[in-house]
Amino acid sequence: MSDQLKRVAIVGSGNWGSTIAKIVGTNIAKFNTYEQEVRMYVYEEIINGRKLTEIINQEHENIKYLPGHKLPQNVVAYSDVVEAVEDADILLFVIPHQFVERVCNTIKSRVKKTAFAVSFSKGFYVSQDKRVELLSTVISQLLELPCYVLMGANIASEVAGGSFCEATIGSRNYEHGQLIKSLIQTNEFRLVVKPDTEVIEVLGALKNIVAVAAGFSDGLGYGDNTKAAVIRLGLKEMVKFCEEFFPGHHPHIFLESCGVADLVTTCYGGRNRKVAAAFVKTGKDIKILEEEMLNGQKLQGPDAAAEVQQWLKQRGQANHYPLFVAVHEICERRLEPTTLIDALRNHPEFW
Repeated sequence: MSDQLKRVAIVGSGNWGSTIAKIVGTNIAKFNTYEQEVRMYVYEEIINGRKLTEIINQEHENIKYLPGHKLPQNVVAYSDVVEAVEDADILLFVIPHQFVERVCNTIKSRVKKTAFAVSFSKGFYVSQDKRVELLSTVISQLLELPCYVLMGANIASEVAGGSFCEATIGSRNYEHGQLIKSLIQTNEFRLVVKPDTEVIEVLGALKNIVAVAAGFSDGLGYGDNTKAAVIRLGLKEMVKFCEEFFPGHHPHIFLESCGVADLVTTCYGGRNRKVAAAFVKTGKDIKILEEEMLNGQKLQGPDAAAEVQQWLKQRGQANHYPLFVAVHEICERRLEPTTLIDALRNHPEFW
């Protein structure tokens, strides 16, 4: 990367995307190596008769997805994703994983070949022929550039509010890893760079499945003991999945923010737990609850469960992950929520 000023673009403007924009916009003002304008792609919506991009650019606040938190004035909202990423050297992908392929196909002819990307998205990609891949792999292949990841125990509103937290960057490129760290780290948002990129990303997706199970447990009226069992057995399946399909990582990676910390946070405070509990209590479909409860945000856990089910079926391993499978089957209404407890009770851990 040359000595010219680097440009940063943020692809996505939900609560997490807006939070990252707040951090990056603030940090960039401290450096003389970046273009001061941080372009943020915003899916255009009409809020009280006004365009969301207009509100963000005039009031410097994403009143729909991150209300109450002002964005730096150098963060500029763009409704055209191609225009947002034009000439960017660093692309930060903070969009629901369901939209990654479409966005990449839209921008791939306009992305600088010397750029690199960072994915904050949690989930897997399923192709039309039912092939399951990591999102960072899809971004890297479609855009023909390196893609790293950032995952951790991060509830967006708490990060935006300045509560102390941490996250894990996955990068085998030392220079790029340190560049990402300097761009995003603050006194209250501390980052660790690790080379286990694939496992870091996989953990970010799998923990959402376990959080759905935790929500089912809450919805059924079980207490903290049962939720602790969900978390422990869910973590066992997460570790087994990583060891079986992504060997060679450092075993301590599960103790980083992307591992057990993210799992615990999501099982107690995340949207997946919240919607899953409501699914049990109300009997409403997941999609309906998503629309009613998430203010336009997307739920990741049920989709991740379906993607992992496809992954395991392709490899003949579904029977070895009873908690993951039970979550998917319950979400699809092929099993009753109470069967989650059967999956825990009869888990291979106790054989």
